[in-house]
Amino acid sequence: MTALLLPDPDEVRAFADRRERVLARIAAACAHAGRDPGSVELVAVSKTVPAERLVSAIAAGLTTLGENRVQEGAAKRPFVPGARWVLVGPLQANKARRAIETFDAIQTIDSLELARRLDRIVREVRGPEEPAYPVLLQVNVDRDPAKAGFEVGEVAAALEAIAGECGALRLDGLMTIGRLVETEAEARATFRGLRELSGALRAAGLPIGPELSMGMSEDYPLAVEEGATIVRVGRALFGERAAEIGRAHV
Repeated sequence: MTALLLPDPDEVRAFADRRERVLARIAAACAHAGRDPGSVELVAVSKTVPAERLVSAIAAGLTTLGENRVQEGAAKRPFVPGARWVLVGPLQANKARRAIETFDAIQTIDSLELARRLDRIVREVRGPEEPAYPVLLQVNVDRDPAKAGFEVGEVAAALEAIAGECGALRLDGLMTIGRLVETEAEARATFRGLRELSGALRAAGLPIGPELSMGMSEDYPLAVEEGATIVRVGRALFGERAAEIGRAHV
């Protein structure tokens, strides 16, 4: 039997305050761009955050949690009810089944081979009456050799192949990881590139939804101004973490 974890009132208040500050910055960015703040989803990136704190975060309204590692999400989810869990980190093929069993969506489909594997697993573990499994395709907008994802020129063909072969997957949109850059203009270029790619693909009739997952703690207001519909925020909500593992998805 899974132990029941209870929210800590002081932590709930602290998380609620941080959440409101992030939402206020999202609203300001939307106002600047003439957008509805309700069109932007906040994913609280909870990597390395223990389940005890996540219970308080959920009580404060942070109900969509993003994890970088399959095994960490699988270990925490049974102790943290009431959340929607999203994989925002890289997915190795040998962890694909556990990812489908653990997460409600995956944002980091970075190859046709991975999409095919996930499609087979979804068909095996979910009933035929269940809706298609939501995914985003990760795009390496900046052609950064240190980052995973489809090259911009590969996305159209990948979409056609996935749509034709992987009927158990729902292609909700695109995701990218920004660069460590010196100027606001450089950051915007990445986000604008993903938005323009999405628009071009949909204008061409390709089967991709409008979701754009881009922007993290350092730059999510810029991403919202450039069209982000999902922002992945960790540090601004949970603070600095002693066991921080890179910064690529927070």
